[in-house]
Amino acid sequence: MKFILSFHVFLLYSLLSIAQQQFVIQSEHLNAPDTIWAFIPDNKSQNQTYPLVYLLHGWSGTYRQWDKIIDCQSYSNEYNTIVVCPDGLYDSWYIDSPKEGENDFVSFFNSDLIPYMSQNYKINHDSIFITGFSMGGHGALYLSQNNPDYFLGSGSLSGLLDLTNWQNHYGISRVLGIEKSENNDKILWDYSVIGNANKLKPIDKIIISCGSEDAFLTNNNSFVNYGKEVGIDIVFIKNKGSHNAKYWKSAVREHFEFFYR
Repeated sequence: MKFILSFHVFLLYSLLSIAQQQFVIQSEHLNAPDTIWAFIPDNKSQNQTYPLVYLLHGWSGTYRQWDKIIDCQSYSNEYNTIVVCPDGLYDSWYIDSPKEGENDFVSFFNSDLIPYMSQNYKINHDSIFITGFSMGGHGALYLSQNNPDYFLGSGSLSGLLDLTNWQNHYGISRVLGIEKSENNDKILWDYSVIGNANKLKPIDKIIISCGSEDAFLTNNNSFVNYGKEVGIDIVFIKNKGSHNAKYWKSAVREHFEFFYR
């Protein structure tokens, strides 16, 4: 495990407010360096620890995407919370890919990012949360499934939570190392949040949001119904909106309020 801060990062420190930091982690689990943007409350004190919220972006996005949708610093200040935006490397789907040469994001998150955050930030380890939109919604719950003791609560906004029937879209077939033309439902199920639903049981609370005009609404309905059948405590919020930044900007506040409570 290696942490490498590039020269560019030190330049960024001088351009950002003291409450914001960007750093780069070079990991053996990723095929490219990962840039992370952290927002720290302005009213920080030397002796205080803070809750932590990870925000994951969607397919084809970067670590900058969430701050284009909301003002992450204002959320950090308002909720007195450290907000962290890692880079999902365009289409990693935040999984450990079974294909040689693809990214192992779960391993990176657990072995590299979590230790880095613990070593460099004053975190209340009893109050760590994660959410994201679209691919990031899948990623937030998938990472929770693979490290449930780390998170107090998790969420998804418009997440693609069942990958079956979607192998021809968003780089999914390439990341999973499968052919588009073949019946790969078992592999798709095994790497889907819904296929690992039981692993979410240790998480205290799950919040799912999806717009009424979103193409993934049926996908979210199916996950929520299946999750409740296997005994997961899920809060499901379905309100007017589509699969776009306007909806995520509105809906993410409900996630912060949920985590704050």
